[in-house]
Amino acid sequence: MPVRHFRRFLPDEATTALLGNDLAAALRPGDVVALRGDLGAGKTALARAIIRALAAKPDMEVPSPTFTVVQSYDARFPVVHYDLYRVTSVEELEELGLDEATASSVVLIEWPERAGDLLPANSIEIELGEEGAGRDARISASGPAADRIQRSFDIRAFLAASGEAAASRAHLIGDASTRAYETLTMADGATRILMDAPRRPDGPPIQGGKTYSQVAKLAESVVPFVAVGSALKNAGFCAPVIHASDLGNGLLVLEQLGDEGVVDADGAPIPERYLAAAGLLADLHAGKWPHMLPVAEGVEHRLPDYDREAMLIELSLMLDWYLPHEANRQITSEERQRFFDAWNAVLDRLEHAEKTIVLRDFHSPNLIWRADRVGNDRLGLIDFQDAVYGPAAYDVASLAMDARVTVPPDLQAAVVSTYALARARQGAFDRGAFDEAFAIMAAQRNAKVLGIFVRLNKRDGKPGYMRHLPRCRTYFAQALRHPSLLPVAQALQEIGLAEALKA
Repeated sequence: MPVRHFRRFLPDEATTALLGNDLAAALRPGDVVALRGDLGAGKTALARAIIRALAAKPDMEVPSPTFTVVQSYDARFPVVHYDLYRVTSVEELEELGLDEATASSVVLIEWPERAGDLLPANSIEIELGEEGAGRDARISASGPAADRIQRSFDIRAFLAASGEAAASRAHLIGDASTRAYETLTMADGATRILMDAPRRPDGPPIQGGKTYSQVAKLAESVVPFVAVGSALKNAGFCAPVIHASDLGNGLLVLEQLGDEGVVDADGAPIPERYLAAAGLLADLHAGKWPHMLPVAEGVEHRLPDYDREAMLIELSLMLDWYLPHEANRQITSEERQRFFDAWNAVLDRLEHAEKTIVLRDFHSPNLIWRADRVGNDRLGLIDFQDAVYGPAAYDVASLAMDARVTVPPDLQAAVVSTYALARARQGAFDRGAFDEAFAIMAAQRNAKVLGIFVRLNKRDGKPGYMRHLPRCRTYFAQALRHPSLLPVAQALQEIGLAEALKA
C-alpha cells in the first residue's frame, strides 16, 4: 500500500493546536499515531492538542505520561497516550495493554521506536524537528488513514481560503450517509457549521444501468442542498445561510440556526413544536414549487420526481435487509414478486395524489427550534438535500411517525389534523385522498427505514440504529391497517412474514 507524505510548518503553539485539531478530525478507533523526535521536539504538545480536540475541551488538563507511561482519556473515541521513554523492554509494553489499546482506541505513542515489533505496520508516523524559529512536522500514512488526513487538510485549506484559517473544528455529528458535520469556532468567537459531504461514490449499477442513489433520487453532491436551501429561503422559510462553499469538493460553511430541537431532554416529542412543524408543512405544500431550482450563475438543479421506481427501490430494502433479519431466512424470488405486485397495486392509488416539494426527512433531527422567533421562522430546516417532487403526504408521515422519536397516537392524530385543517383553510383540500396517501407513504417510508436501520448495523457497523426498530415496526403496522394497504398486508401474510412486522 503506497505511503503518502504531508508536511506542516509549526511556527507557534497556535499552529500546533490547529494541526492537532485537523489530525483529530481524521482519526478513528484503531489508528496508531507514532510521534517521533528528539527531546523538546514538541511530541507531547502535539499529542496534547490531538487529545483536547478529540475531547472537544481546549483547556483540558493533559499531563505528560513520562512517569506513568500510559494515560487514558474518555473523548469522542477512547484515547490512550503512551510515553515509552522509560520503557526498557517489549514485555513491559505487553503488560501495559498496548495490543488491546490498538484494537479499539486512538493510540498516541511518544518514543515509538521502543515498541519494537508491537508497533503496527500501518501506523501514522509524525516526525517532529526544529525548523528555523519553529518546528517542522512530517507526516506519513497509508490507506484509509491517509485519505482521511488528506480530507482534513483539504478542509483546513478551504477554511483558509474562506478567510477563517484559524477556525477551531469540533465533531458535531455524522449521519446515515457519507456526510459529516462539525462545529466551527471562528477567531471572533462566532460559531458556524461545516458540512463535509464528499461526492457520493458511484455504486454498482443495479437497475437500468443506474446506481441505487440514482434510482432512489439521492443527492450525490452538495449542489441540491444549495438549490433547495435557496428556494426555501426565498419562499420565506428558515434555511441556513451559506457563508462559504466549495461545490466541487462538497464543503459548505453554514449558519448555525441553533441547538434546540423539538424533543425534550428525555427524547419525548414536545407537542407545541410538532404542531408548529405541521403548520409549516401546510404552508410549504400550499406554495408553487418549480422543478428547476437555481444554484449559481448558469447552474440549476432539477428537483427529481419521487416516482414509482424510487419508491420500489426503497421498498427493496425491507426485503433485502429487514425481513431476512427478522425471519432468519432469505426471501425467495417468488416471494419478492408477490411483495412487489402488492406494492404496485397500492402505488397505483397515488397517481392522483397531490404532488409538491417533499423534503423527505422532515423529522426531529432536522428541525431546529428558535423560541425567540415567530411563525414559521421558529423552525430552522436542515438536511434537505434529498428533496424531491412527490406526494405531499410523505413529509406529514415523516413528522407524525418520527423514526427517531416515539410519537404517541394522539399526537400523531393532532399533527395530521393540524396540517389538514390548515390546508383546508388555504383552499380546496380532499381529506379522504390525503388520508389514503398518508397511510401509503407512512407504510412505504417505515418499510424503507426498517431496512436501512438493519443495513446500517450489518453492513456499516452502526448498531445504534437497531434500537429504533420496534418503533418503526409499530408505525408500519399502524399504517398497514388502512384499507388501501390491504394488498400489502395480504402479501406479507401469504409469504409467512406478517409476524415479523407486528407491532
